[in-house]
Amino acid sequence: MSSGVASRPVNRRAEIAFGIRLSLPAGLGMFPIGIAFGLLVIQYGLPWWMAPALSIAVFAGSVELLLIGLIAAATPLATIALTTLLVNFRHVFYAFTFPLHVVKNPLARAYSVYALIDEAYAITAVNPRGWNSWRLLATQIAFQVYWVSGGLVGVLFASVLPGPVEGLEFALCALFVTLTLDACRSRKEIPSLAMALACFGGALLLVPDSALFVGMLLFVAALTVRFLLARKGGR
Repeated sequence: MSSGVASRPVNRRAEIAFGIRLSLPAGLGMFPIGIAFGLLVIQYGLPWWMAPALSIAVFAGSVELLLIGLIAAATPLATIALTTLLVNFRHVFYAFTFPLHVVKNPLARAYSVYALIDEAYAITAVNPRGWNSWRLLATQIAFQVYWVSGGLVGVLFASVLPGPVEGLEFALCALFVTLTLDACRSRKEIPSLAMALACFGGALLLVPDSALFVGMLLFVAALTVRFLLARKGGR
């Protein structure tokens, strides 16, 4: 007789359905921003297929919105690469607490890494327990469906609108504000928020013309120092 306790079998359909339900709150915000992204692709004079191509090849809303402007302005490739690295460098820190360990299949794990976007991290940060491969992948796939389909709808809208729509660039900022407020419900997240505000405030005072860029660098450096100190203290 085995002395171990048999693990409860996973109900795949139930876990997939639950993962999709978890994705809905943020997904309902991603879809209209995807529409804004599709509209901007056409307004910048880029071909329609650029919207789904970027959403599949890159799948990072903030970077995609930056890229279409940089591409339209014929920005040098080195500048685009550096900008992409800095904007997405925060994902390195996501990996410290993201439940990637529940995904065992190598291909599925590779997709989960690729689809580790802000919304997926925010959902797992708010709900840190109970994740398994089916639930996690269902949530991430749902997020990509929202984003890609939103971009395609935006492209279709742009083809029938009589003129450009102003202020679309603010849509992503609004989503980040919402995600930040949702992820900072507990007191343990307040130091991170305060550190981010301090870094941006310091950058705004020192280099107002490059405040966002310098603020991101300062915040990355601060997170790195905090992580190293925490790991050293845990030994």
